[in-house]
Order: sequence, then structure tokens, then C-alpha cells
Amino acid sequence: MKKRRNLLARVKGYKHNRRNKLRSARVAFLKAGVNAYRDRRLKKRDNRGLWQIRINAAARENGTTYSKLINLLKKAGIELDRKVLSEIAKNHPNVFKKVMESAK
Repeated sequence: MKKRRNLLARVKGYKHNRRNKLRSARVAFLKAGVNAYRDRRLKKRDNRGLWQIRINAAARENGTTYSKLINLLKKAGIELDRKVLSEIAKNHPNVFKKVMESAK
């Protein structure tokens, strides 16, 4: 009974039979755990892609492309990672423009 109660407490809020039928609840709970585990790893990949898109959009507004900008930054010795660059591009476009000018 305790196992059943704990499992049903964990699936509270699920739709249809998954919230009150033991067999469906167990399957749903296990599948949710697998998806959560996988997606914690995919989140890192998705965020990096988002950062690259933001940097590319800002770079194109200033007359270059993402790959050329990253190359210029490496040659200039400016060690800003993609996360910081994307935040600058999103929230402070004037600062991003100055970073680009200093890289050229």
C-alpha cells in the first residue's frame, strides 16, 4: 500500500488514467524519468545553439557572419564565451558593436 501511495503521489497532476491506475502510473512515471534524464543533457546542446543564433543575428546586423566573428575574436585574443556574447548581443547591442570593432 505504501508503494502504491508513493507512486500515485508522484504522478499527481498527470492526465487521464495515468494519475490513478497503478499500471499506467508506473509506466508514465518511468517514462517521465527517462525523458527528464535525456533532456537535462540535451538542454546544454539547445542552449549553445540558441547562443549561436543570437550571436549570428547581431553579427549580421553589423556586417559580418558568426564564423568570421568567432575567428576574429580568437585572433584578437578576446576570450568571451558564447553565452556571454549572446547576452551582450541581446541586451547591449552597443557594447556588442564595440566588441566587434575591437576584434577587427
